[in-house]
Amino acid sequence: MANIADAFLERERLTLSPYAFFTANSRGRERPQDACTNRTEFQRDRDRIIHSTAFRRLMHKTQVFLAPAEDHYRTRLTHTLEVTQIARGIARALCLNEDLTEAAALGHDLGHTPFGHAGEVAMQQCYDPSFRHYKQSLRVVEKLEKNGRGLNLTWEVRDGIVNHTGKHMAATLEGVIVKFADRIAYINHDIDDACRAGIMQLSDIPADLLKVLGRGHSQRINTMVTSVIEASTGKPEITMTPEVAEATDRLREFLFERVYRNPVAKGEESKAKEMLFRLFEYFVNNPERMPELYVRSLDEESVERCVCDYLSGMTDRYAIDLYRALFIPRVWGGK
Repeated sequence: MANIADAFLERERLTLSPYAFFTANSRGRERPQDACTNRTEFQRDRDRIIHSTAFRRLMHKTQVFLAPAEDHYRTRLTHTLEVTQIARGIARALCLNEDLTEAAALGHDLGHTPFGHAGEVAMQQCYDPSFRHYKQSLRVVEKLEKNGRGLNLTWEVRDGIVNHTGKHMAATLEGVIVKFADRIAYINHDIDDACRAGIMQLSDIPADLLKVLGRGHSQRINTMVTSVIEASTGKPEITMTPEVAEATDRLREFLFERVYRNPVAKGEESKAKEMLFRLFEYFVNNPERMPELYVRSLDEESVERCVCDYLSGMTDRYAIDLYRALFIPRVWGGK
């Protein structure tokens, strides 16, 4: 082989399923770049995402419980790592492209707001009803990262990022795997966190669901992952076996009722939204107070769009500290 990257491409040709997406067939990047001799294009995308500012910020962004002080609750970063691990395991078992799967999984939540879905709702209410975190994730990698240049990722990774949730379907099986892995991860780790927080107990889950999926955290994940592998092997689609799919959907509905809409778990969300509303209003009226990247973007974007980008990129801690600095008076301490 001429170089290591060519060896990887040849390995794909010899070992991957005919339903896999082969790196050599990528639509490429919006800005063409010379090939790397040591990495394939999807491996380069993975590295760009991991080294990005937005990826680092995920460690201080809410998953379910707002700005948790206790170390063991999931954050958006740990969620992303769990999704990536599950997605790669499925891709490996199905002989699909692990590198494409990994890159899309690592980037799928880069555009999530502070305070989780409460922040997303806040942006819908004060900026645009069509705001969605998956669209913002795409905007992060296409425009906001690298001081406004974007990460210049391949088309397939960007497609997997923006189509990881809802009714949208990615163009590749690897991208669809990320959708399944995302749901498998959050359903199970949110049960774990909710039990840790004392807002539910494992025994609250309907017994028939536990019988199908398993009582333990790892057992349920294994059941769901195995179901995807069994139902998708040798097929040009990613799906679940009917019994596990039905139980998974019912378990998700249970969590919406008992956790995601629980007044104890979500009691602080109204405060978080009000805080973001006030920050949004402040920076719309004082756009020059934003960092230089967002001020510079005012030449081609509306002030509301730039403020939304700024607020969406904040961590929970940064938003709270900024609000405190702008709106909470300091106690005079004398000399």
